[in-house]
Amino acid sequence: MAKSTRSAALLAGLLLGAGAAHFARPGQFDAIVPRALPGEPRAWTYASGVAELALGAAVAVPRTRRLGALAAAGFFVAVFPANAKMAYDWRHRPTPQRVTALARLPLQVPLVLWALRVRRAA
Repeated sequence: MAKSTRSAALLAGLLLGAGAAHFARPGQFDAIVPRALPGEPRAWTYASGVAELALGAAVAVPRTRRLGALAAAGFFVAVFPANAKMAYDWRHRPTPQRVTALARLPLQVPLVLWALRVRRAA
């Protein structure tokens, strides 16, 4: 398997796994939906889960990989406010949880860059 194909498969797997997690354990995602969004957090949890499943499928298929990876990069940027909300909400939690929440913030940058690399290689 070529390095670019392996990278695309890993990105697709990450997106598909995260998308499935939104349905398997929605409560943890409901908690980080920014309050400024209209409607119920559960609707946003399910919508973002569907989006991740669709993005994962698009990245997995060579024909749609280029567009899917670009959309995944945009998605990683779009969910940053939820990660920022989580970091703020968890500021008084025990140190390991605070570190986890804070670590998610800079992690978005390599995710965006990874998706863009997959797009270029497609």
